Amino acid sequence: MLRSIRYGEADRILHLYTPEHGRVGAIAKGARRTRSRFGARLEPFFHLRVLLYEGRGDLRTVTSAETLEAHGPLRERADSLDAAARACDAVSRLFEAGDPSPPVFHLLANQLRLLDGEARHSATASQLAFRLKLLVAGGFTPQLASCASCGEVDHLSGFSGEAGGVVCSSCEASAFPLAEEAHTFLVSALGRPLAEAPEASARALRQAERAIGETAEHHAHVRLRPLRAKEVVRPI
Repeated sequence: MLRSIRYGEADRILHLYTPEHGRVGAIAKGARRTRSRFGARLEPFFHLRVLLYEGRGDLRTVTSAETLEAHGPLRERADSLDAAARACDAVSRLFEAGDPSPPVFHLLANQLRLLDGEARHSATASQLAFRLKLLVAGGFTPQLASCASCGEVDHLSGFSGEAGGVVCSSCEASAFPLAEEAHTFLVSALGRPLAEAPEASARALRQAERAIGETAEHHAHVRLRPLRAKEVVRPI
């Protein structure tokens, strides 16, 4: 579940992401009553099996819900809870309702599962690796092997969201500087499993976050929420 909102006196509006139908809105009637049959399972980050009734309106109605994974451990740490919220928010922004993608569903499920484990998975590097893989799943893979403007493979010194990737020194007029370490991080994050997100310096991660953010803004036409202020504190 991506998000849960109180509605009326006793209901909840749910934002769900499903492998078959993409992002779905639903209402759980009476979910906030003390003796609700749904219990406490209709909260963000729960992995559920739900039965939905599709009526005439935009919202479907939840008729039953079964917990598959509650992800309780991630709720015990503020940083993991924050990372989970930002992961769900990124999925909501990048993928519209009625836009199913099983890879996105499994990527989010994997990220939440990792956040149940060691605290390192809530670190900036892991969150950026997740966002980068979301871009790939959405068809917005940044060009990292050669200049996105002219195709040059050497002297790659900047990143242009408008051009769609790294650019060489001859094409960097509209780009921001991208250090070799930041470039290496982006390439490694793409090639490694999510659980093996590479480490990098704070400066390199700030540049990588900017590259991912500008790619999303120029090509997916969405703005991703910045990562936690204590982890990304200064502009490049």
